[in-house]
Amino acid sequence: MAELISIPLKKPSEVDLVKPLRHIIQSRYSTADKPEDYSDAINELAKLRTNGIWKAFEKYESSLEVIYSYYDQLVSLEQKIPPQEVQIPFKWRDAFDKGSIFGSKSSLTIASLSYEKICVLFNIAALQSAVAASQCMENDEALKLAAKLFQQAAGIYNHLKSTVMLQIQQDPTDDLNPDTLAALSSLMLAQAQEMFVQKAIHDNMKESITAKLAQQCEELYAETLKIFQRDGLKSLWDKDWVPLIAGKQAAMRAIALYFQSVVCKNDKAVGKEIAWLEHSIELFKASHSRSGKTLYNDVYIKAQRNLAEAKKDNDFIYHERIPDFKTLDPIGKAQPAKLLPLSHPMSKNFRDLFSELVPVAVHQAMAAYDLRKTEITQAEIGRLRESTQVLNSVLASLNLPAAIEVTDGDTLPPSLMEKGEKVKELGGMDELEKLISDLPELLKRNRDILDESDRMLNEEKQADDSLRQQFKEKWTRTPSEKLTEMFRSNSTKYREIITNAEKADRIVKEKLAANREGILLLSGSNAALQGSVPSGSGSTVSNSTAVNTLRQLMSEVDTIKAERDAIEQELTSATLDMKDQFLMALAKDGTINEPAMSVESLGQTFGPLQRQVKESIEKQESLMQRIQIANNEFVQERGATTGGREQMMCQLAKAYDAFMDINNNLKEGTKFYNDLTQILVSAQNKISDYCFARKTEKEELLKDLTQAISRQAPAVPPAQPGYHSAVTPGAAPPTPSQPQASSVPTTLPYPVFVQGMPIPFGASANTPYPSYTAPPPMPQGYNPYGTMPYPTSYNYPGGFPQAPGYPQQQGYQQQGQNYPQQPQGYPGYQQQQPPNSGW
Repeated sequence: MAELISIPLKKPSEVDLVKPLRHIIQSRYSTADKPEDYSDAINELAKLRTNGIWKAFEKYESSLEVIYSYYDQLVSLEQKIPPQEVQIPFKWRDAFDKGSIFGSKSSLTIASLSYEKICVLFNIAALQSAVAASQCMENDEALKLAAKLFQQAAGIYNHLKSTVMLQIQQDPTDDLNPDTLAALSSLMLAQAQEMFVQKAIHDNMKESITAKLAQQCEELYAETLKIFQRDGLKSLWDKDWVPLIAGKQAAMRAIALYFQSVVCKNDKAVGKEIAWLEHSIELFKASHSRSGKTLYNDVYIKAQRNLAEAKKDNDFIYHERIPDFKTLDPIGKAQPAKLLPLSHPMSKNFRDLFSELVPVAVHQAMAAYDLRKTEITQAEIGRLRESTQVLNSVLASLNLPAAIEVTDGDTLPPSLMEKGEKVKELGGMDELEKLISDLPELLKRNRDILDESDRMLNEEKQADDSLRQQFKEKWTRTPSEKLTEMFRSNSTKYREIITNAEKADRIVKEKLAANREGILLLSGSNAALQGSVPSGSGSTVSNSTAVNTLRQLMSEVDTIKAERDAIEQELTSATLDMKDQFLMALAKDGTINEPAMSVESLGQTFGPLQRQVKESIEKQESLMQRIQIANNEFVQERGATTGGREQMMCQLAKAYDAFMDINNNLKEGTKFYNDLTQILVSAQNKISDYCFARKTEKEELLKDLTQAISRQAPAVPPAQPGYHSAVTPGAAPPTPSQPQASSVPTTLPYPVFVQGMPIPFGASANTPYPSYTAPPPMPQGYNPYGTMPYPTSYNYPGGFPQAPGYPQQQGYQQQGQNYPQQPQGYPGYQQQQPPNSGW
């Protein structure tokens, strides 16, 4: 069996995959109307990891399929969930760690699927090298398998060399250093070429081919030897590796010369044959000397035997001159061994456990599409509701339709009585006061969550700054302020949202106070409502032309409102599943032209509805003009009226409109605070994971520094012998030097959870930090408290929750200060939409 080198495996640690993955999938893919449960798939992935990472240490060919399966699932999952979003503390030890290298990083913990995938891929290549090295070199199929595995391992290490730094974005352990990976790739390729040399010898191929294969193998081993002997790498390898590689280089050259001598023998060129053989034997001896092993001893014996025969024949028969070895023509080269590219899937029977999860690119496109759809829906519904508000305000100021309803002097118009019944049906003033009383508690809950998140960030930063000040330049990890920039930016935005929500709450309370008297009357009994309106004379113009015209116009008002309700329902219920279209677009070229697809799809879906909205608004303008003209004629026909009665009925009509607005606004505000709570808890989960990840990294770095300082500490000087105790008269007695004590804190205070606060998942895990790219998205649908768009450079679906604003009392709306948006499908007001963003 040939002497082959197999790469040691990285040592993994146990982690909990289930809870973090379940959380991220539920938060990213699940909605209230479409919950996603991938518990079975996540549990299966956890089993695959356990089997895959530990089976690798058995170093059997069957173990490869197990670890292949786990790697394939990681690749698939990474395409559907951003790697840095997965807060799982993957910890792997250095494959070459011997525990004696000063200042080396023996392990590394990073919370990213990319890091897990890199380490698993390293172990795949290491296991491939071990399986290849264990093959029987006398078996043709075994040689083919060994060559294939060595080439695959070479390709994997070459792939890692160019990608590892980009994916982990910090200093790796020594085994993942690009120079180390380049050395391993070179070694695997040289051993793969050696397998082709072995096969050529085993299959008795033409001597010229075998010589070229061996010559190329010698060059590959020479290149490998140069890399392995670099100053920064020599200390990593096993003590036998470099001598073995040097011996292999000489042995491959010796084999090439031997088979080239056979070519000369067949050509009857005895002089050249002897020259090749003499140098070949010298190289075989050098190989044995360098490696301390008898490499390719069978070829060495043949070379010795052939040299003796060739010299004998030349002495007795040919008498050819032995040429100088340096004057011989160089041997050609042949390199069938290649760096095999990394492929997916690697397992034979790959079944994607998360096939229902759409890829990240598709998810981003769908989120952007939903945002555009929501923007259009909000804008059109806002236009409709704004127009309806204007119409209601005009009718209330004209006391219509109450003014044209036939009553006696003491009876209230039926339309006003219907408004009173509607207010009582919705709970009246009691319901409004209950909703308002709930807002402070909801506001405080959100503020407490945000305060707790900021406290965790501040404590982590204080701990890091304290240790950085203590250890100075030895404290090499990334400063907290660089890692928490996005966290703190998000926190600032959330605080601004909460501040604006407070202002919106105050505006609602002021609006309620201004209309309290009228709402109380509408909420009371019919008798009380009747008594609140002054008496008047009965109608005497109920059959006049103006009254009939106004009645017809009021019927048109009812029709236009019913049409708008139908349009709004169509706008909110209009759906188009773009998943399949985006998947098809992704399958073609790997990218998605989402804007073009969205414009086309949304134009087809919402174009007709937008035209209906425009026509409805134009129809209202004409209708209001006709109402104003007819009402002027009605006033002239009616003559003088009881001003107090008319004024009171107008006030009650306005109070009814105010009640409906306030009731809707308070329900929207309650929903907004509840939705914001979910977002803040999700953001707090990430911050908690980050803090525990930093704690894990801190403890590992403290451990390394503690060990380093303990090795550096000066030894205590031995006690002075008694016969050296005499001192020179007048001289001060010698003071023995005291060793400097090194004080290294082993623990620091880290976040604790305030009583009653939501406790994020994974709070007990030691979670390393990634670079965070996005806060959690706002729930889809109408953002309740939104008018002021935030920047969308934070890359997540839907942008940030927008700042709130409320309408003014006069006319119920003021430029740039609309009442909070309603959830999708609920009557709302037009607002400025945020620019498109994706995550």
